[in-house]
Amino acid sequence: MSQYSLDVLRQRYVVEKRPLEASVEQILRADTRAGARAILASIDKRRFENRSEGQRLRKMLRFETSLWETGHHAVAGVDEAGMSPLAGPVSAGAVILKPGTRIVGIDDSKKLDAAAREELAKEIKEKAECWSVAFVEVEEIDAINIYWAGIQAMQRAVRGLGLTPQHLLIDAKRLKEIDIPQQAIIKGDARSASIAAASILAKVERDAVMRALDLRHPGYGFADHKGYPVPAHYEALARLGACAAHRRSFGPVRKALGLPPLPPWPSASERDAG
Repeated sequence: MSQYSLDVLRQRYVVEKRPLEASVEQILRADTRAGARAILASIDKRRFENRSEGQRLRKMLRFETSLWETGHHAVAGVDEAGMSPLAGPVSAGAVILKPGTRIVGIDDSKKLDAAAREELAKEIKEKAECWSVAFVEVEEIDAINIYWAGIQAMQRAVRGLGLTPQHLLIDAKRLKEIDIPQQAIIKGDARSASIAAASILAKVERDAVMRALDLRHPGYGFADHKGYPVPAHYEALARLGACAAHRRSFGPVRKALGLPPLPPWPSASERDAG
């Protein structure tokens, strides 16, 4: 092969990542030049990464696959986002993946950067059987507390699906008011592809709301920190006071407003007992 041929092969099989035909691979493996070795090394590395990602995805689909194999094809993953911010709504996503769906790179939304989440959100919406994102607004959060607001958001997301799920996979919680078989999975957003998909959509859609709130309430940095309790947000609260987007049931916001602390909310078990 000429040097030009190696350049073409590098462009085709390394840069464009086209599948390597067996006949071309045989020629490359017989070529002792450093350029040919480098092309093969890149291809071998990509194959290894693809195998590793395939194994990871199979593991992340084990809950769904077990249900799919028993005829439960409408399995919805459910997760919330925005529980700890001092401002903005809490969001929740619900996603039903078609049996056998493979979305490379899907993972707990907290492990992904914003660009990766945005790209994955597009793919999830394209490939999912159906999806839904729902919100509970600040006024509701302050009325019922953040725990129950998260539950309410997840219930709304499930009810917003265009298809009634046969089974729910939920990140660490149960939705007692939803009469659908369900499984609470600890760290589910890192262990279930459906829950990870829900967490990504919930995060991406909430981030978009926080960017809009940043335009409506400038100076707090909502577009940057999305309302989370970071030093820049505390500084803005101290300087500007609270705005309409802040959760007045949260301690730092009450302090900024000169309000006394609220008494502890009833625990989940106490609320259920009542």
